Amino acid sequence: MNMTGSSITLRLSVLSLFFVLAIAGARPVQAAGSETDFRAAYAAAEAANTEAGRLRNQWTVTAEALAAAKKAADKGDFDHAIAVAKEAEALAKASIFQATSEQEAWKNLEIR
Repeated sequence: MNMTGSSITLRLSVLSLFFVLAIAGARPVQAAGSETDFRAAYAAAEAANTEAGRLRNQWTVTAEALAAAKKAADKGDFDHAIAVAKEAEALAKASIFQATSEQEAWKNLEIR
């Protein structure tokens, strides 16, 4: 199998993205969350999503996760709201990683 530089870069980018999402999901179980904990988690997710927007690479699933987190918080389910906000932050960080890695990866493409 002949792999070009761009193929290797793409595979490494996808593999790295997988590990970022896997690590984000591997959080230890914590005690019941409060509204303050939710606000901190939500602010971190919003900040990461704003950065993704600055890079012009916001994912729609991140916006959906932020909306779901807010909805859960509005119902008083802060444990679920915090978990979804952290998921949204991980998604936003993954989109940032994708944007920054692709800024360099395109240079390795081979014209055939």
